[in-house]
Amino acid sequence: MHHYDAITIAAVLIQAAMLRLGIETWQEARAILLFHLVGTAMEVFKTAAGSWIYPEPAILRLAGVPLFTGFMYAAVGSYLVRAWRALDLRYVHHPSLAALAILATAAYANFFAHHFLPDARWVHFAASAILFRRTTVHYRVWHQWRQMPLLLGLALVTLFIWLAENIGTFTRTWIYPHQAATWTPVGPGKLGAWYLLMLISYAMVTWVNGIRRPEAKP
Repeated sequence: MHHYDAITIAAVLIQAAMLRLGIETWQEARAILLFHLVGTAMEVFKTAAGSWIYPEPAILRLAGVPLFTGFMYAAVGSYLVRAWRALDLRYVHHPSLAALAILATAAYANFFAHHFLPDARWVHFAASAILFRRTTVHYRVWHQWRQMPLLLGLALVTLFIWLAENIGTFTRTWIYPHQAATWTPVGPGKLGAWYLLMLISYAMVTWVNGIRRPEAKP
């Protein structure tokens, strides 16, 4: 069996087990399906544009993209969904869902458009800083409530995704063109791309779960 096909089958079995054991609900799974669609669409475009490469053969592919890639994007969404429920997230001074949707849609479009137009990611960074400048997330660990600026929380999630990407390219699960001959670490410049992608994931989860205030009942 090809390596990529084994990962795809394992990912499907893990997802099925999470639903069967009640670790994830069907409502959450439907939300995570959006990450599959959004992620796979971007993978098909980006690999065709030569942004990165999947060097191994596979049977379970779509337009040259191994099907397990959708689960990598869904893993980010699954984490956010799980953290939202497990940590009972509440927010103060959160921007409106409409403003968040506009920002997320613009950031997603830029992943495609910057191949043909000037890269607008710095506009999106500035917009997110303005939208979330006053937002605080409250979360519960056991019985203790804690809080942090939401921008700090988003930045920390981005950092861990970037570390995971270095592991993924080191194992040659996928590689960038400059890593074809020998592996080199993924530069910190990719942190910006992962921040925007994670922001898109956060927007989709927020639309599903809504925004609760600290005084709201669980």
